[in-house]
Amino acid sequence: MAELKEADASQQHQEDGGIKRDEDTGEENSAGAAAAAERSDAAADGDSKPSTTTSDRHISIQTKLEGLEMLVDLNGAGRKSCPLCPEEKFKACYSHKLRRHLQNLHWKVYVEFKGSRMCICHLACRNPKPSLSGDQVSGRHMAHFHCVVCSVTIARKTDMISHLKRHFNKGETEASYPGGSDAQTDEPAPSGQAYEILKELGTNVQLLPNHSTPMKSDTYFNRKMKTNRQLVFCSLAVLAEERNPLECLDAFGATGIMGLQWAKHLRSSVRVTITDISDTCVKMIRENCQLNNIRADGGSRGPRGPDRAGCEPETAPVATVEVAKMDANVIMHLRPFDYIHLDPFGTAVNYLDAAFRNVRNLGIISVTSTDTGSLYAKSPNVTLRHYGCHIVRTEYYKELAARMVVATVARAAARCNKGIEVLLAVAVEHFVLVVVRVLRGPTQADESAKKLRKLVHCQWCEERVFLKLGNMVDDTVPCNCHGSLPGKTAVQLGPLWAGPLFNTGFLRRMLSAAAQHSMDDIQPLVKTLICESECTTLKSLVHGSSALSNQVECGVVIKTLQGGEDGGPADQAGKRKSVEECGNVVKKLKPDASLDHPAFYYSLHRHSIRRMNMPKLNKFLQYLTEAGFRVSRTHFDPTGVRTDATLQQFKSVLTKYSVPTGTSAGAGQSAASSEKAV
Repeated sequence: MAELKEADASQQHQEDGGIKRDEDTGEENSAGAAAAAERSDAAADGDSKPSTTTSDRHISIQTKLEGLEMLVDLNGAGRKSCPLCPEEKFKACYSHKLRRHLQNLHWKVYVEFKGSRMCICHLACRNPKPSLSGDQVSGRHMAHFHCVVCSVTIARKTDMISHLKRHFNKGETEASYPGGSDAQTDEPAPSGQAYEILKELGTNVQLLPNHSTPMKSDTYFNRKMKTNRQLVFCSLAVLAEERNPLECLDAFGATGIMGLQWAKHLRSSVRVTITDISDTCVKMIRENCQLNNIRADGGSRGPRGPDRAGCEPETAPVATVEVAKMDANVIMHLRPFDYIHLDPFGTAVNYLDAAFRNVRNLGIISVTSTDTGSLYAKSPNVTLRHYGCHIVRTEYYKELAARMVVATVARAAARCNKGIEVLLAVAVEHFVLVVVRVLRGPTQADESAKKLRKLVHCQWCEERVFLKLGNMVDDTVPCNCHGSLPGKTAVQLGPLWAGPLFNTGFLRRMLSAAAQHSMDDIQPLVKTLICESECTTLKSLVHGSSALSNQVECGVVIKTLQGGEDGGPADQAGKRKSVEECGNVVKKLKPDASLDHPAFYYSLHRHSIRRMNMPKLNKFLQYLTEAGFRVSRTHFDPTGVRTDATLQQFKSVLTKYSVPTGTSAGAGQSAASSEKAV
């Protein structure tokens, strides 16, 4: 049917170009329809892309103004008609008036695509729609544009732009008329044009033209997720120091850049498997493997396009990657892995059960969630459906989202009789990244389940507190808003993860891995996370001596730069301890739970005092430290302060060191120092 319409449209174009209608028009149309039907039957087994027609492009499609003016002899004498308007629309006129008409109407009202202008056309190319009285509509309703790709006629300019976008997303960027397309290759690219080569962390990947549109492209690539990819890489590098080789899975490959970075930089320490459900993605991953001189199991093809300089088939491959076309849930049920990374488009809750089913003991699972609408309380019904949590918009909404994702991960692990230890929880830009270590056994699962609690949040002053364990309901918060204001001011949120969100030793080794692989972009972020995990503002702790000493985490003896040579053969191999030793380590770590960082943070701007000048953030952190509170900055909010002080104590210190508007800050600081001296 599509080809019948194209044949009819092309026939009408020929008629508008100068072929007059006569009595034999019906026979010509029937003959053209019969020919088009034969062509459609012959191409029934072909692709669904627009076929090549026998007609040239329409006269309204031009690349330069001179081409539009050449449609009529403007140098000759006498009156001349417009080639794109009927006689009743624009009467014949002299050359100077016709030139202004072509320039001001047809050349300025256009839709541009790939250097070609589809100028507005007023000819009778479309079958006019009959009115209610049966008469055909004429005049402005006949104005339309001719598509440069499929030669279809569309009246509205916005509809034509949307029509061209659909062509672009399908990879149909070349015209269907003869001479409009380039020579065909043995294996045509899905996009119909050359690939873009991008280099990140020493790894080259090919990108489709529509790689930035997730719902339109299978091989989606987001440049803003570079921070996420580097954090995931550092966490894998830390695990590779403990034991190797590691079985690693990039469950949603897309372009395969993350798995290729693992294989190219960690070499024999990892055995990378990249999977995707799309055939286009699998082909793209294999081509990117050869582009980086990495062997892909199952055979690979060379990169399409002119850029083949990065591919060196003569040299030996630097690493080997297994590329498979398989659903993520299926491969995680079939094979065990030491490291699993889940980064679907949106939420990852549909893949958590399969991830914890076969992950090895003391392995690591990293989860990236990009459904910010449900994570940041913009769609509470979706949040309840996906995560089983009730949340509202708060000043600490980013940490609330991170704790909600960790709680969902902990529940999925508990269903498989496994516990978790949170190594890292980050919420920056438009994603939430959670990295957890898996601990096998029902005892560990029970310990993780005990850290899932309800949160009582005051909607007036935004004070918050976790409910204690037990069956007794205690929904009171440290503030007195419920007594001074009518009605109930507190709501219960969650259940959320009430444990720590960071592991200091793991973050220190991530910082070392980032420095080793020249990842300068994330080093400030990791340093902030280290200070936040210890709830301190002392930057010297980041590079202290403890960063180079042996550490014990979850029963694993961690080798570092200083103590790596002193360990025995078992320690050098990075083997795990026995179950009894693992239990002893967990018992030893229990008394240190009070040293965990405080939950949540306060926004300095949210609790500012009207007509008062607040102190600088660093100065205010110093004042809180002098008052005896633990304090640090947080990566969740640039104006946030993480402290173990209550909101009332926080406001009292803020009020003490704030000065009225119009007075100098030095006067307020001198007054505060004089009070301390007294």
